[in-house]
Formats: sequence, C-alpha cells, structure tokens
Amino acid sequence: MFTNARRAYEAGAKATDSSRELESTALFKAARRLQDCLDHWDEPGHAERLENALRYNQRLWTLFQTELARPEHEMIPALRRDLLQISVFIDKRTFELLAAPDPAKVRVLVDIDRNSATGLATRPAA
Repeated sequence: MFTNARRAYEAGAKATDSSRELESTALFKAARRLQDCLDHWDEPGHAERLENALRYNQRLWTLFQTELARPEHEMIPALRRDLLQISVFIDKRTFELLAAPDPAKVRVLVDIDRNSATGLATRPAA
C-alpha cells in the first residue's frame, strides 16, 4: 500500500510543476477516503476500509515528515515545526483509531487534511 501512495505521489509530480498542488491533491484524496469511512461507518467491510484509509493518510504524512525533517528545507522554521507536530499528532491518532475506531476521532483527521489541503491550494500573496 505504501508503494501505491508513493506511486500516486510520484505520478502526480510528473503531471504538475507545483508541489503545493500535488500535496493539496493528495491531502484532499486522503480526506475523501476518511470521509467515505465516516459516511459508511456501519456498512460491511468498514473496518478494512478504515484501516486502508488510515494507513494511506499516515503514509502521506510520513512523506511530509521526511521532507520537513531535512535540515536544509526552505520552509520557515516555525511553520516547519508546527507541521511536524501535526504529523506526530496524525501518527498518534492513527494508532488510537486502529486500536479503537471512533468516528469523532476520524473527523479530526478529515478536518486536518482538508484544512491543510486548502492552505496548500491557496496561493501565497506576492
């Protein structure tokens, strides 16, 4: 599954010049997958879909962590630190949800992904 997320990420990189757009698209996809789990919480196959969505989201944030952890990363240090802290929260929440699924806790991940994606999709002022 990690390979699939990475392939999707790399394939998107070839299709666009903007890493911000790529990251935004990947986060919106992760949010949609998690939202789909919320929308179909009581349906058969839910546990497997939720685990797959959580793992996809976690792998995506792991890619972000890897990039943000580079000492030479160009992002301002305070924002970089904040995003790394969010990624640690994502990891912790994911493990909690794998052990004890809870729709309210999934909703928080959906909101983080959507808000992060929206921020990336917004063009910074010149």
